[in-house]
Amino acid sequence: MLVKYGGGLVGGSGSIAGNVFARNRFGNYCRARTKPINPNSPRQTAARLITTFLAEQWRESPMTQAKRDAWETYAAAINWQNALGEVIHLTGFQHFIRSNARRLACSLAIVSDAPTILSLPGADTAFAIAANATTQKITVTFDDTPDWCDEAGGALQVHQGLPQNPTRNFFGGPWRFADSIDGSVGTPPTTPTDIDPSFVLVAGQKIWGKASLVRADGRCSDFFTASPVLVT
Repeated sequence: MLVKYGGGLVGGSGSIAGNVFARNRFGNYCRARTKPINPNSPRQTAARLITTFLAEQWRESPMTQAKRDAWETYAAAINWQNALGEVIHLTGFQHFIRSNARRLACSLAIVSDAPTILSLPGADTAFAIAANATTQKITVTFDDTPDWCDEAGGALQVHQGLPQNPTRNFFGGPWRFADSIDGSVGTPPTTPTDIDPSFVLVAGQKIWGKASLVRADGRCSDFFTASPVLVT
């Protein structure tokens, strides 16, 4: 159901009384709210454990109040957009969790010191994917000249979307972490690079990919997406 706001109400996001309000390329819309099933899968359990672990790390050594204050300074400098497109600021605790959860997903060490560069890394405009059902590999094309490629603790974190029928043109999830392409001092990764998929690749299905740049100082970019491709 499409929605047109007026009388001082210009937009909505979220749910109320069984209705969900959101926006897509066609405008504002409202749909019935459904309660998702919680399968309590091993991946969900692992993600919750990581968040719990990092919340404990925020309070324990080697964290200090000075380090927590530095994360608050970093957070205050980073503009964020909420679901209505308004500029907000996350807390230092939220940025600490966000950065280190991505680092742990890439098997990188936790960063306790806040970044001193008060900005997020930019997107990789060269990011693209291809997929092959025979080899069960996703080929990732990326820009292999930025600094993250030549630093220990830097990485390109790649997620694969749940495969869809080839007629599907829009995709909002679910996503699953596939693999990371790690930076290395002196022997940086080169493009293109093959990674293992997170979902089985079937010829003719369409898949989406998204990625984030992870820097050694703890900064993580927003997610950026590749154009969807058909599995060959």
